[in-house]
Amino acid sequence: MRDNQPIPRLLRCGAVLFAVTCPALAWAAGAPEAGMPWWVWPLALFLVCFVLGMIAVPAGIGGGVLFVPIVSGFFPFHLDFVRGAGLLVALASALAAGPSLLRNGLADLRLALPLALVAAVGAIAGALIGLALPVQWVQTALGVTILCIVALMWRSKTSEFPEVSRPDPLAAALRINGIFHDRTLGRDVAWRVHRTPLALLLFAGIGVLAGLFGLGAGWANMPVLNLVMGAPLRVSAGTSGFVLSLVDSSAAWVYINQGALLAMIAAPSVIGMMLGAFIGARLLAVIRASAIRTLVITLLLLAGLRALAKGMGWWA
Repeated sequence: MRDNQPIPRLLRCGAVLFAVTCPALAWAAGAPEAGMPWWVWPLALFLVCFVLGMIAVPAGIGGGVLFVPIVSGFFPFHLDFVRGAGLLVALASALAAGPSLLRNGLADLRLALPLALVAAVGAIAGALIGLALPVQWVQTALGVTILCIVALMWRSKTSEFPEVSRPDPLAAALRINGIFHDRTLGRDVAWRVHRTPLALLLFAGIGVLAGLFGLGAGWANMPVLNLVMGAPLRVSAGTSGFVLSLVDSSAAWVYINQGALLAMIAAPSVIGMMLGAFIGARLLAVIRASAIRTLVITLLLLAGLRALAKGMGWWA
């Protein structure tokens, strides 16, 4: 019980910061670019990313899928710089939460590494394609993709403990299985997976989208791990964050090599996301991952509509 006492304080702190962040987003959407002090934008980015970090880890979606559409839609930054920073943000969120997730048995290396290897190759290809396309095309495609993600998250179902009758030959050969302690149930839960070849194919496509839009890959990692492979919901959320650390680092180097990285955007965003992810990793162990699903869907819907409007020239 002693370990859970700080959680209400963390939730209250998060609620206060979220209340501060909403006006910050509204102000950023309509604020004039000229005449603003330089420190205003880094401060606004820090506050927004701190809250996104707390949301991203329990939802298992990574910070990039929230960061890129929200920042590109409500802040006056070039999309290439936002995509480059988005990969670093997702990477920072995953690295900040990774040790805690591994320590608590909520992330599994045997499950993560084969999938991350395939997705990393796809992410490099996606990053090269994304930087070669016109910005307006990418902005429009980003809006469409985010709205598709919203529809996927809205319609998809999750299973707390999927039934896997027996592992497939590849999963058995790689010994992808484990046991984790579920603190909400107060018992150890054994798990195993199946359909590993299909999951590898899906993760290759996920990697391309992650590199193309700088979204990270957590939005798709978790459904594939949970619904396709049959990993428990908490293990899926934890492993999804760990996979991000490998996939996003591969694509991030392409953006860095092309000069698509601006310190004023990346630094406050990464710091805010890491601090938020530390809290999010603790919340994952004590709350249900579905508790913040509606909030995530609402944020993505607004950001996706804004990105689509900007790409089509409907919203300057």
